[in-house]
Amino acid sequence: MALLAPSGTVPCALVALTVFRAPTWACLLCFTSYNERLRVCQTFTGMEGPELEKCEEAFTAAFTDLLDTEINYDERSHLHDAFTQMTHSLQEMAATQGSFEVVFPDAAEKMRQVITQLKEVQACIPPCGLQEVARRFRCRGCYSTLCDLPLDCPVQDVTVTRGDQAMFSCTVNFQLPKEEITYSWKFAGGGLRTQDLSYFREIPRAQGSLARIRPVQPTHRGTFSCVITHDQRPLARLYFFLNVTGPPPRGETELQIAFREVLRWAPREAEFIEPWRPSLGELLTRPEALTPSNQCLLAAIAALASATVALLAWMFFRWYFSGN
Repeated sequence: MALLAPSGTVPCALVALTVFRAPTWACLLCFTSYNERLRVCQTFTGMEGPELEKCEEAFTAAFTDLLDTEINYDERSHLHDAFTQMTHSLQEMAATQGSFEVVFPDAAEKMRQVITQLKEVQACIPPCGLQEVARRFRCRGCYSTLCDLPLDCPVQDVTVTRGDQAMFSCTVNFQLPKEEITYSWKFAGGGLRTQDLSYFREIPRAQGSLARIRPVQPTHRGTFSCVITHDQRPLARLYFFLNVTGPPPRGETELQIAFREVLRWAPREAEFIEPWRPSLGELLTRPEALTPSNQCLLAAIAALASATVALLAWMFFRWYFSGN
């Protein structure tokens, strides 16, 4: 949970629960301090007396409708600035002998309009993942929440014929942070279809969101896991169960097949998976291959090709006109 940033606001809000007799915290108590609210009422009614208590109760009552308000987490600073500006405006109105019974409801209505103009809270996108872009701030309690979704994504089944190529795309359907994103791959062999992390071992050579195996062999049958991490914090874990089909190669004896099955259980390094380095044709046909580095590569190739064509054209025209 991430409470509001200004130091002293939360302890003062705890005091305000008693002083203002509010049933629970609301946006007013999240984004203003007790001293700020007290100064507003003292400007209206004086330093103490029954009118001061009446002003405090009226101040809280005017913002009751904002009790269950939820806002985009990134909009907290904007709303805090709006409440700060509101308290200054109320003090100016009090100095001109305004009535708090009139100005408090008007101020609450203006803050309601400010909230409607903030950036909307993004919806949670199932089925999995830690979705920071959907984090929201709740005025009832002054705390932030994330989507109630598991970190582990459902297992995806991938069926590949023996000897062919297997492709894995570690992508999610929600927005990821733009920087400090890393991908790590693991493998649970022996034909296991599992999400139990104790069965997985690291694949050191695998990096990036795209990976492949070629050629696929029966020893590759099992579950591959990709962990998406931002600043050492896991955002999602994806699982791919690779099922290998097809008969063994011609000429392979029953003894060779049995020996191969024994080797499947021998401890070995998982170096069969490799980062995908797409060809030019794959770059043009697969949108997920157009990573920033690949886009720069395509731009460099296009620039080189354009420069080559221009040079050849200049040489041709020079030769042509020199001959004439």
